Amino acid sequence: MSINQIYSDRILELAGNLPQLTPLSAPDASARRVSRICGSTIDVELRIERGIVVEYAHDVNACALGQTSASVMAQHIVGSTLDELRAVRTQMIAMLKADGAAPSGKWEDLKYLEPVREYKPRHTSTLLVFEAVVDAIDSYELMQNERVG
Repeated sequence: MSINQIYSDRILELAGNLPQLTPLSAPDASARRVSRICGSTIDVELRIERGIVVEYAHDVNACALGQTSASVMAQHIVGSTLDELRAVRTQMIAMLKADGAAPSGKWEDLKYLEPVREYKPRHTSTLLVFEAVVDAIDSYELMQNERVG
């Protein structure tokens, strides 16, 4: 498979439908991730209530693969639990790096990124949004623990 075959019609469709989201007025958490390999960046903001994401915003400057991941994330993150989002990140890492199965259910569009497995330099940009979301969750939970403690 050539690198050009990774960019299927569905990948290009998902990337092309990346929503432009305005920044949140009062996010509970935010994070920024940068790929040193390709220069892709993503900034995410979350509002969280009772362990569920209730609002989401992002600023994405990434290749089609990073845009595809970010597009799927934007479609499904609101209403997701923090544990579910950690699990999706773990599944994506396993799918790309350990021949794991693609996420399923509402995240099943991520299966179109399976061919990226063979192109290690593209893993970072593909995983960028998942890493940023989990970074934001980690910072949120740390802040919550400090308030309680």
